[in-house]
Amino acid sequence: MLHTASLAALCVFVCFGGNWLWGQTMIERPLIVGMVAGIIFGDIRTGIMMGASLEAIFMGAVDIGGALSAEPVTATVLAVTFATTLDVNLKAALALAVPIGVFAAFISMFMKNVVMNIFAPAVDRLAAADNAKGLTRLHFGMWFLNYFLFSLVTFFSVLAGAKPVQHLVSQIPANLMAGLAATGGLLPAVGFAILMRMLWSKQLSPYYFLGFILAAYMKLPSVAVAAIGIIIVLIQWMRDKQLMDIENRQKELAAGGVQQTNAASTEDQEEEDFFA
Repeated sequence: MLHTASLAALCVFVCFGGNWLWGQTMIERPLIVGMVAGIIFGDIRTGIMMGASLEAIFMGAVDIGGALSAEPVTATVLAVTFATTLDVNLKAALALAVPIGVFAAFISMFMKNVVMNIFAPAVDRLAAADNAKGLTRLHFGMWFLNYFLFSLVTFFSVLAGAKPVQHLVSQIPANLMAGLAATGGLLPAVGFAILMRMLWSKQLSPYYFLGFILAAYMKLPSVAVAAIGIIIVLIQWMRDKQLMDIENRQKELAAGGVQQTNAASTEDQEEEDFFA
């Protein structure tokens, strides 16, 4: 289990820390993290399935400033670890991932807003001394320390929590496990509902209902619905471009007419001045 815990911590460090090493590269999204964890644990199919489901859950979660609603990297890695090494039902693992993500968010906020603030005086001193090399070394040192310590949370969670979780799963009654599985199946819908609350508008509502009808009543697969959506976007883009071209042309004609009028007025004024 030490090997499994080390691999889980490595996955968190690479995906979470690497996401902020060169700017936000979005490799901390559950879809990517699940694939990476699946590759590491030798079950890429389960990793991708878990990552896609957790992406639907966490895609509506918005991080504002230093406040995090959920931390999806730890949740995804632990969910994939439980599903691949402990043979936990996939939907039950999804249900366990949500509280893990919320708890990990508190740890992440503590690390960034409390622990990393210890280095603030050193940053001020190096900045005042115009020590660019020192600031660079401190920056990458703080980066490594922050995400290394944060990955240790996953390491000890897997190391110390593997047997309790395995024992807990074996003691869960069949009807309760079925309830957890049903809850895990509903969580992606909750994630989409949270996202829709931010994006919903009267202008977008027809496209939503069109997609719902295509998927629910016409039984089209997701790829087909996405392809139809891309076609609609291209048609709308070409229509908007034509309207913008017409509007720009009208502005050019109007500007040319104004210039001609001004030129004619200038000529008339010059004639009047000459004969006067």
